[in-house]
Amino acid sequence: MLILEDGNYFKGYGFGSDKETIGEVVFNTGMTGYQESITDHSYNGQLLTFTYPLIGNAGINRDDHESVFPTTKAVIVKSFARRPSNWRSQMNLDEFLKEKEIPGLTGVDTRRLTKVIREHGAMKAILTDETEDIETLLERLRNTELDHDQVAQVSTTRPYVSPDKGKKVVVIDFGLKHSILNELNKRACHVTVMPYDTKAETILNLDPDGVMLTNGPGDPTDLPEVLNMIKEIQQKVPVFGICLGHQLIALANGAKTYKMNFGHRGFNHPVKEIATGKIAFTSQNHGYAVEAASIDPAFLRVTHTEINDGTVEGLRHRVHPVFSVQYHPDAAPGPHDAEDLFDQFTELMDSWKGGNLDA
Repeated sequence: MLILEDGNYFKGYGFGSDKETIGEVVFNTGMTGYQESITDHSYNGQLLTFTYPLIGNAGINRDDHESVFPTTKAVIVKSFARRPSNWRSQMNLDEFLKEKEIPGLTGVDTRRLTKVIREHGAMKAILTDETEDIETLLERLRNTELDHDQVAQVSTTRPYVSPDKGKKVVVIDFGLKHSILNELNKRACHVTVMPYDTKAETILNLDPDGVMLTNGPGDPTDLPEVLNMIKEIQQKVPVFGICLGHQLIALANGAKTYKMNFGHRGFNHPVKEIATGKIAFTSQNHGYAVEAASIDPAFLRVTHTEINDGTVEGLRHRVHPVFSVQYHPDAAPGPHDAEDLFDQFTELMDSWKGGNLDA
């Protein structure tokens, strides 16, 4: 049974791990990419509902993981494929969730569940096989406080290197997706991945050509210690922020963030580039956003907005070599419309070294 803190509950059949779990229930509108989504650390602490009715038909393969140890709290589907059919498949979804100790729930009306989340917002929920005393479970759920150290739970604790002979990029890991590293590797970048709480001095001592601030889970205001690091490095080296990295850049430059009602989670979000009017379909996974009215135009300008709700989707610093986007240009899964942002990052690093910056 899945019980939401507003009192709604859904009965279904368990698969995957049989452990009980509590977290924030959210929904993803993607028709594909379930493996990448489940292994995305931005879903740390969340019960992930797929709106597409059949999940798992291509199985699980070794190549499409976005992390080694996924931390999604649970997977909720209308139906999952017990017999996947794909030449790369190594196991089915049930076997994978058992291996990773992630509980699953199937046989529920995910359309109704999604409508509840859309109306009342993402909220706490408990997935349990105790189905008799709902009121006691509901009280326990409401008295449970969700974690505020989510980035610390998923960030690397030790630096590591993905070597190449190109530009030296330091990646600050707030819960990074492997696809971000893949895009940097495609461009021959020498990548050093550092923990989320690395000090500015340590980063700058590596003599990077640029710094990448990655995606990650949770509320960006839970990371006040990161803001001073960003304030310091942005004066001395190009910085590119993605998703949580975008929100942290905004906070470091005086803007505010807010919790969205149910967030953007899917691969079909249209984003407009203000300068050109170009529309890109994007992959997104975030429950917080930058408050447009809080942006100081003397320091930041908005470069992209979401077509459907006007959310701030991109920022560029007017003084320093810094830009960011709320969506995922690495597009795993999702459309590849925005991959050129990684090229823009490499061009920015070239311009910075050549002294030809134009904010």
